Amino acid sequence: MKKVLVLQGPNLNMIGIREKSIYGEESSEDIRKQILLEGEKYGFNCEIFQSNWEGALIDKIHESRKNFNGIIINAGALAHYSLSLRDAISCIKIPCIDVHMSNIYARDEFRKKSLIAEVCAGQIVGFGKNVYFLALAALYELI
Repeated sequence: MKKVLVLQGPNLNMIGIREKSIYGEESSEDIRKQILLEGEKYGFNCEIFQSNWEGALIDKIHESRKNFNGIIINAGALAHYSLSLRDAISCIKIPCIDVHMSNIYARDEFRKKSLIAEVCAGQIVGFGKNVYFLALAALYELI
């Protein structure tokens, strides 16, 4: 069974509480359960890891090169300014997909550039929780 790491960055544990007009009403735990079920449909064993700490995400990316076939990453605000996260992704040789629940291109100017997208296999934005499901489908084709 192929393994997929789903990484979630700062404040994504607050989904369902914060900015419901952007991120929706469902809790992060509800979405987590749906990701695991959707992953099973593709024959994936998914592990979901959320941290508000950049270093913890980087450590998990480094570890993934030996344990996972692909990564889905919603880095939150770190996607827009973290060169360290970008460098960590570029170090590994497994496909990574950059996802954002909101349409970052329709939001604040500083959100329109994702530094990590340039080192990922692709990017999916603006479809709420469905970005995770679309990324699973994309990884199914890539790995």
